[in-house]
Amino acid sequence: MHGALLVNKPREWTSFDVVNFVRRQVANTEGKKPKNTKVGHTGTLDPLATGLLILLVGKEYTRRATELTKLDKTYEVTMKLGEVSTTGDEEGEKTVSSDKQPLQIEIETALQQFTGDIMQTPPAFSAMKVNGQRAYKLAREGKTVELEPRPVTIYGNRLTSYDYPYVNFVSDVGSGTYIRSLVEDLGTTLGTGAYMSDLRRTRVGSFDIADAYQVDDPELLQHLQILS
Repeated sequence: MHGALLVNKPREWTSFDVVNFVRRQVANTEGKKPKNTKVGHTGTLDPLATGLLILLVGKEYTRRATELTKLDKTYEVTMKLGEVSTTGDEEGEKTVSSDKQPLQIEIETALQQFTGDIMQTPPAFSAMKVNGQRAYKLAREGKTVELEPRPVTIYGNRLTSYDYPYVNFVSDVGSGTYIRSLVEDLGTTLGTGAYMSDLRRTRVGSFDIADAYQVDDPELLQHLQILS
């Protein structure tokens, strides 16, 4: 059994939860042990994020993970103004930072400012490695995590709604862009502070969330795709 599987990741499932769930299904179908079954994903989604997760089944396909990870992505983002979070999202400890209510034009201007080729500092709670260890592991241990800014590409940010303190926008980005960092940078620029309160990935390359299947679909494995 091999191919690509488009899954709509549920909220509060980690990407590895989805991988392990599908791996057990594949192993059961093939009469193997899960540890002898190759299943991987092509780009982590945070536990509280939802949306498109591309799984690769079989050795022939898991070898293509790096190729697919580098594809451009589209996200639907909700950020909350006036507060900051230790993790940059809903999971962290929140602190009120400002009661300023920016005008919609200010938000649109800020969204346009963060487009093109920019430098971005990854969040401390990320999978980036620092001296061989994951940044999030060090952060959870209370250690100071210093990550260097790196170049990323943001093709466009489009405001979809604004009802203070919540801002909803769509972001088209290149591989390696952290939406949590983008939201925090927007909050700093607006003078309000902000954290990402919701995130949904809707596109990876030419793959679209409209073609994804729910994890609990009883015929999930029948939707494996053969890629060119």
